Amino acid sequence: MHMVGSPNGKMQRILQLSMVLTLAYVGATLYFGLRAHSLALISEAGHNVSDLLAIALSFVAVYFQARPATDQKTFGYQRAGVLAAFVNAVTLVVLSAWIAIEAIHRIAAPVEVQPRLMMYVAAAGVLMNGTVATLLWRFSGDVNIRSVFLHMLGDTLSTAAVIVGGAAILFSGMTWIDPILSILIAAMILWSSVGIIRETLNILLEGTPRSLQLGEVRKAMAAVEGVLDVHDLHVWSLGSQTHALASHITIAEMPMSECSSILEGINCALRDRFHITHTTIQFETTGCETTHGCSAPPELEAVGAHGHHHGHDHRGHAH
Repeated sequence: MHMVGSPNGKMQRILQLSMVLTLAYVGATLYFGLRAHSLALISEAGHNVSDLLAIALSFVAVYFQARPATDQKTFGYQRAGVLAAFVNAVTLVVLSAWIAIEAIHRIAAPVEVQPRLMMYVAAAGVLMNGTVATLLWRFSGDVNIRSVFLHMLGDTLSTAAVIVGGAAILFSGMTWIDPILSILIAAMILWSSVGIIRETLNILLEGTPRSLQLGEVRKAMAAVEGVLDVHDLHVWSLGSQTHALASHITIAEMPMSECSSILEGINCALRDRFHITHTTIQFETTGCETTHGCSAPPELEAVGAHGHHHGHDHRGHAH
């Protein structure tokens, strides 16, 4: 199957707009955070720098995903977005640790803050981050874009929390609220990044897609008329929304021309029930040895002597 990525101009334009808005807000938050002596605002500036890098990385990934497959990259660059999402999530973990450490230092050595300025800048941040998150929401099915969306959603919630913290400091005078708020923001950042790390690692390590149960896939394939056995079954993700499957299927001895209906039935079941559109199906008339559920290759000398007999070898590709 020749995989070709389709460019998404609208997604790229939204990412470009997001970068411009985020860059402007980073500058404003850092400037006013220093003026207000607010660690919460400065941590927001640092968080938004990571957002800016995340958006830029995702933009590059979207560009690469749109490039066609080649002889050297036969699946194209579908995992560019997955890799970008993984890097983004790891940077979030590092950032959350830094914010938490700085907040602990602030608790030990309190600093006077300007709550009114905190609230004004945070209100602008809620508007900016909320706008970007809303724009990205429609593309959040892609793990790459979802990682950026979670960045921006986390920013929206944390800047809203800064407003609440600023109001609490204004009316109570308790400056320790600022570093405590920063620790809560760090915890929120960490929580949002862990899920992305788990999902992207599963894809990069060729794990079975989390949304699929291998037993259900096997059962659906075995239910197709003419299928006697399903083994050496593998399902993995090419990208966040594209899955692939390879399997050995045991069928009765028959002319090769009669196998097409079985192949079509298998591919239809996989497409309609599990949204798997890239398949490699190998038909056999005799079972082959398996080790832990996977086909065990014959000994090298055995291949030269008599080979491993398969009645039919069809490689089916569903489009």
